[in-house]
Amino acid sequence: MNEGTITAKRGNLYLIAGTLVIIYLPVLIDLIINWYEDANYSHGFLVPFISGYLIWRKRKELASLNFSINNFGLALLIVAMGFFIIGNAASEYFTVRFSLVLSVFGLVLYLLGPAVIKKTWFEILFLLFMIPIPYVIYFSATFPMQLLASKVTAFLLDLLGMPVIRQGNIIHLPNDSLEVAEACSGLRSLVSLLALGAIYAYITQKKLWAKVLLFLSTIPIAVIGNVFRVFVTSVMVYAGEVQVTDEPLHSIMGASVFVIAFILLFIFGGILRRIAR
Repeated sequence: MNEGTITAKRGNLYLIAGTLVIIYLPVLIDLIINWYEDANYSHGFLVPFISGYLIWRKRKELASLNFSINNFGLALLIVAMGFFIIGNAASEYFTVRFSLVLSVFGLVLYLLGPAVIKKTWFEILFLLFMIPIPYVIYFSATFPMQLLASKVTAFLLDLLGMPVIRQGNIIHLPNDSLEVAEACSGLRSLVSLLALGAIYAYITQKKLWAKVLLFLSTIPIAVIGNVFRVFVTSVMVYAGEVQVTDEPLHSIMGASVFVIAFILLFIFGGILRRIAR
């Protein structure tokens, strides 16, 4: 590839990328506001930096590749613009934000070619974790997860011989009652752990099936971690007059979900590495 062609490619890249930045600037600002105001998605601040760092680690590999124009990337850009227009018309923010990631993928494929996409597909798709899930899905999943945590906790307490009565998402103990509130459903930790599980699976596993399996295991692991938190909290309340909503205890119990999840992910990841050699 001669110097003139490379310069022309860079010019096209800067022009199209600049146009996309202008188009998506309101979307990016709205995303940042979302991350700041909603604790469920505060990890969104880290996602672009993590993605950028993972690409930066491959800078030497990427520099050695042959860049090429791929028209399928242009088709993806057109599709992304379609999602952008439809999402804005319907005030469906998830669709608009999804179109942003699709635009980045299409742009890289169009201007740099499939060889680059093969090396960076994960880093680009990882940006999806910065997008809040639709509230319809969020609220539909929250209450079932509240019920699951309260049911399993009540079962375990009863198994240990502790007197317990469960009414919906409320656990009644002899000396107090605990409500597995929306914030304690485990969905918040699940969203963050899915992002962390994706990174861990991508970095530590060699085979694709092992990466996918380890990533998917994050879902039951996050549920187990949250049940552990609710169960331990219930035992502490039963054992003594403990104000579980007071700080720093409440934050410590919340962090325990991630501690348990990390331990289980590490163990399962080690098993998969041995199997998928």
